[in-house]
Amino acid sequence: MKILFAHQSFPGQFSRLCTYLPKMGEYEIYFMCRETPERIDGVQQLFYEQPPSVTPNVHPYVEQFEKAVLMGQAAARTARQLKQSGWTPDLIIGHTSWGELMFLKTVYPQVPVLAYPEFFHKLEGADYRFDPEFSSPPEDAERVVAMNANGLVSWLAADWGLVPTEWQRNLFPEEMRSRMSVIHEGVLTDEIKPNPEQRMTVKSGRTYTTQDQVITFASRNLEPYRGFHTMMRAVPEILRRHPEAVVAFVGGDEVSYGTRHPSGKSWRQVMRAEVGALDPKRVWFTGPLPYEQHLALLQLSTAHVYLTYPFVLSWSMMEAMSAGCAVIGSRTGPVEEVIRDGENGLLVDFFDPKGIADAVTAVLSHPDRMAGMRQAARQTAIDGYDVRTKCLPQTVKLFEDLVAGRRPVG
Repeated sequence: MKILFAHQSFPGQFSRLCTYLPKMGEYEIYFMCRETPERIDGVQQLFYEQPPSVTPNVHPYVEQFEKAVLMGQAAARTARQLKQSGWTPDLIIGHTSWGELMFLKTVYPQVPVLAYPEFFHKLEGADYRFDPEFSSPPEDAERVVAMNANGLVSWLAADWGLVPTEWQRNLFPEEMRSRMSVIHEGVLTDEIKPNPEQRMTVKSGRTYTTQDQVITFASRNLEPYRGFHTMMRAVPEILRRHPEAVVAFVGGDEVSYGTRHPSGKSWRQVMRAEVGALDPKRVWFTGPLPYEQHLALLQLSTAHVYLTYPFVLSWSMMEAMSAGCAVIGSRTGPVEEVIRDGENGLLVDFFDPKGIADAVTAVLSHPDRMAGMRQAARQTAIDGYDVRTKCLPQTVKLFEDLVAGRRPVG
């Protein structure tokens, strides 16, 4: 099967597919993206030129759509060159947010297109105005509605959709949900697993083991969308109650979602100023970590806190469960789809620092009782989200249905 992927950032959400499909020996893969040094064996990359800047002084609600149109044109030009070389895919797969899918049907009108729409912006029931701490003017609702333009135009160019969770699918209008499959990208449960012998030596020279009290919190960037502000407010109480505990924050100081603080400072700087002095020997800010170190920290974790707005669920939570962590998650839609309170994790109010501290205390005070919860967390990852046994076979079946002209199972 010949597949053409399209995503501005290689490999994006298609990392698992690009890693494993070439190893199956039945796939010829091109990936269309912006130039990058990253490579995956068996995947041929096609770099499209960076689109020009948008029209000066264009309306801010239209700016992202104009960028998407320019991106779509750049992708279409690159696809035409590929077609002229004599290569035609059996299937096209791409993300809908940045425009690459918009015009590919004009190049390959007979080729089925599988879209990855990921998120539908809504005025109720998702991230918009979820956090009352950060207000927005009434007219900001117009911006939220306009943000769907890129995805909707790309969706019209697709034959089917793929999203990783039921919660995400339920955000979309019914006419879109009826043409979507729910298949997670998957977790490498054979590699991401508990390691009772894990050890880590930190800058102070002290070596930590799984017998120590290590509370972990990980996000691509430390920001309100992932509950960093709430977790920081819980830290002083956690440290007071547990004098031997340490808290490790993994993540950068940029903004992946939402906005920067009005002061221009990072959210880490803002929250450290709010909560006051924290002992650096007990509160670690590691920045982004190489994957091997990130996994080692999860294996060392006594309690792992994962908070999120009603938004896209992070891979990090699924990996923490696969590593056998005692996960304390926010009682928000995407998390509740996976974590069953008291069974394979604990659920807390996103806005409640004391509730988070109470949950951490419950985990640290009852290690024997939590052993079953840790095992259940890992089993959830294996049974429902393992790449090799669950997600990849389901995705391959979806590909085969689309290429054969069959209607996939929603």
